[in-house]
Amino acid sequence: MSPPALDIADLERRLLAGERAALARAITLVESRRIDHQAAARELLQRLMPHTGRAQRVGITGVPGAGKSTTIESLGCALTADGCKVAVLAVDPSSGRHGGSILGDKTRMERLSVDPNAFIRPSPSGGALGGVARKTREAMLLCEAAGFDVVIVETVGVGQSETVVADMVDIFVALLIPGGGDELQGIKKGLIELADLLVINKADADPTKAERSARDYRNALHILTPAHRDWTPPVLTASGLTGAGLDVLWSQVQRHREVMGANGARAARRADQDARWMWAMVNDRLAEAFRAAPAVAALVDETEGAVRAGDLPASAAADRLLKAFGL
Repeated sequence: MSPPALDIADLERRLLAGERAALARAITLVESRRIDHQAAARELLQRLMPHTGRAQRVGITGVPGAGKSTTIESLGCALTADGCKVAVLAVDPSSGRHGGSILGDKTRMERLSVDPNAFIRPSPSGGALGGVARKTREAMLLCEAAGFDVVIVETVGVGQSETVVADMVDIFVALLIPGGGDELQGIKKGLIELADLLVINKADADPTKAERSARDYRNALHILTPAHRDWTPPVLTASGLTGAGLDVLWSQVQRHREVMGANGARAARRADQDARWMWAMVNDRLAEAFRAAPAVAALVDETEGAVRAGDLPASAAADRLLKAFGL
């Protein structure tokens, strides 16, 4: 017996009414790789587009142990207490060997997970670049359509995930661990260049050490050219555990929205992100079509085996597969 057809109009109505079950089902739909689900997801997103774009999109990254989940939970609870609806899209690292995922963010955010004004969606990365879930952008739009005021995207903080998340949010926050000046030698310059806001977390353990780290990072920022002339990334100290400093963190997020909204940079950033997203989707669809082509599939194992054995140059192998595809 075949499953009942999906009623997109009904799902749209229930999602716009703020039904959490409908939001969860819609995200599952956009994450699905089934052809019919992908077509349905595109129709749903097209219907919902007029209801998106109003939320504050915040990306948060940090090395393992920086206290991302604790900070997000404390910040999220503070925001919901002020009347905001907060969605957290927490992307877990999928195993490179078997594709498994920890999916532990709801466990780590016990208070926020039961807050009626919050929604947490842990999603496996599925091998996508930098551990960022393939459909995180669509999930963000669905959360906005469901009436969430703030959407927080938490990245695993490894590989190139910082770049990917920074390219889908309005403000990118980097959580750092207190340390001496020598710590700067090991910090990736790219992360500092991407971040719109730097936060020395866990400042409650040693406030003096945290402030010294903040001063070091402020000095480091002086030698870098800001991403925008109207915004020099602030460096703050905070504690996700106690909540100290999170009010200042959020006030800076709001100030960033005001400044970049007034000068047009926020709208331009979103427009650029949407254009890059379009081409990323084109590349994904082309790659899927390429691998699914029968003529290509018939040659893949033999061709890849020859490359691995050193019998065929990679460039020649690529030419062979592309020719089979008709290019």
